[in-house]
Amino acid sequence: MVFLGLLQWLVVGVIVGFVASKLVDLRGDDPRLGVFVAAGGAAAAAALYTVITGAGVAGWRPWALAWAAAGAAAGALVWHLVRSRYVSHERYVPRKSY
Repeated sequence: MVFLGLLQWLVVGVIVGFVASKLVDLRGDDPRLGVFVAAGGAAAAAALYTVITGAGVAGWRPWALAWAAAGAAAGALVWHLVRSRYVSHERYVPRKSY
């Protein structure tokens, strides 16, 4: 059951990261990096939830999945804010591959 809970957190993180990468102007940056950061944020936030509540890692915990989604959104937001400061805006060429 622990594996199933971790897998669900990561899936929620990947989905939220994918949606965030579609909503944010990446300025030519690779969207996979934001998706991976969102998955990590989801796992960290859901793990924090289980530590705070003592609920444990189980197959289906709606509140843990909600915390995972919030952590993924926060991770993707922070990632895109940090990356947007370091990506050169002078040579911006929009990607047309996706």
